[in-house]
Amino acid sequence: MQTLSSLFPLGWQHYLFGGLLIGAGTGFLYLMTGRIGGMSTVFSSTWSYLFKTPFFQQARFTGSRQWRLVYAAGLIAGALVWFKLYGGGVPLRTSVPTWQLVVGGFFVGYGARLGNGCTSGHGICGLGSLQLPSLGAVLTFMGTAFLTANLMGALA
Repeated sequence: MQTLSSLFPLGWQHYLFGGLLIGAGTGFLYLMTGRIGGMSTVFSSTWSYLFKTPFFQQARFTGSRQWRLVYAAGLIAGALVWFKLYGGGVPLRTSVPTWQLVVGGFFVGYGARLGNGCTSGHGICGLGSLQLPSLGAVLTFMGTAFLTANLMGALA
């Protein structure tokens, strides 16, 4: 069995702190405004500025796009502050080829639309607001992730 230090060689505290901040932020948004801060809706509401098709012109997108853009800008600004203060000024890099990132991004985006939200949106906002469909989605995501990780581990 692996030790905690082998699973988290850089420590686990920053993951806990980040999760608590995310939970506090989405909870604060909900308590103060009654709005659920899912990011996949930010994507669709932003596209509503450019595309006049009926899907993107739904009232749930056009009526919320201003605050959602501010919400997304705050997340980007927060990441920039973290990078400047704690990231060491060195951008992270990946060895994953660009084409795999693009294909993976397409499937994640398609899945988010098909599942009416992304994995983190269902996990953080959906479960936080006690949405039963989000519980089903999170159980499906996690089950699939565990199965895939174990399958890939067995093949390696």
